[in-house]
Amino acid sequence: MTTESTAAVRPRNRKQLVIEAAGRMFSERGYHAASMEEIAASMGITAAALYRHFPNKYALFAECANVMADRLVAALDDVPAEASLADVLAAAARVTVAHRASGGVYRWEARYLDRGDRQALRAKFAHVVARVADAVHREHPLPDEHLRAVAALGAIGSITMHHTAIAQRRLEEVLVGSALRVAATDPAAATGIARLVDLPAQPVARTRRSEILAAAIPLFERDGFANVTNGRIAEAVGLVPSAIYRYFPGKADILAAACLQAAGLLAQAVEQNLRGTADPHDAVVALTATYVAYSFEHTALTSVANAELAGLPADLQRPLVVAQREHIAVWEQQLRSARPELDSRQARVLIHAGFGVVVEAGRRLRWRDSPEHRDAVAALLMSALGIR
Repeated sequence: MTTESTAAVRPRNRKQLVIEAAGRMFSERGYHAASMEEIAASMGITAAALYRHFPNKYALFAECANVMADRLVAALDDVPAEASLADVLAAAARVTVAHRASGGVYRWEARYLDRGDRQALRAKFAHVVARVADAVHREHPLPDEHLRAVAALGAIGSITMHHTAIAQRRLEEVLVGSALRVAATDPAAATGIARLVDLPAQPVARTRRSEILAAAIPLFERDGFANVTNGRIAEAVGLVPSAIYRYFPGKADILAAACLQAAGLLAQAVEQNLRGTADPHDAVVALTATYVAYSFEHTALTSVANAELAGLPADLQRPLVVAQREHIAVWEQQLRSARPELDSRQARVLIHAGFGVVVEAGRRLRWRDSPEHRDAVAALLMSALGIR
């Protein structure tokens, strides 16, 4: 008699175990790349066992997204109404760190939910933001408490987007400390940072290959990578669908090439803006201004890369991961020089927290590009790092 046919040995919490395993898989591989068969295999069961609990992959995916949101709502609702901001953020950090491996579901993959499910999920996160914003306003009655609240949550949520190994208690302390600094920051405090750097000009699309890259990214951002066909990309550049294959083996290669081109631009910008900068503090400021400028100028590409990179085949991911690690290494060197008390792991956690701040603050500002918005996001990022 097999395990699957023996009801007595099935764990009573199998549905919860399925949700946990699926959340990890959706976060690591993306909604479209993950399959019910892979999720089942990761648990050592058959796909048929999954269908006893969920009728299809979408139903399982929607449950995963909602479970994480419900955990955050419940954790913050358990905190007394007049609790300190530190207590509110600590509650959010405990939940996020405990479920680090599945957090990408609600940060990026939730865009694949149906409209009604997506609206319900947004309402839950609006409740979380409002709870944090209330505490932010009480303790730091400065402008833009909702911007500071989402940025603080972005610092905490960043832990779902990387794999830096660090003890759980220390991790929570670093994240909460970063989020508290962000929440206490006046977004207008760093006036003029946006004007400190210049970015290399984006290459003009002069070849068919570059035209394809330029046309594909806005489509990927608007409709999702999985929903854009080669035919639509070809139509955007005036080609027949089969002609795409003269330039790229497949759609994933288009995304990988665009991301690699963007990584090259960022590396060039970093090198250009760090040239001649000897003081570590000034170097971190230059890195901050560069990264914020890059994020505002390449919003579509950075949004697509953050959301879709996990779903790329390993061979296409590899050079992009190498480029990202090289970029982080530059930040780590300068941040640890500016803050010698940090060890390597703490520095990397803070760097990613800063990137999370940029993502969530940029979203809150709808990526409307202006010197004021760049300065505000830069001020929040530097606070996340612990740099004045």
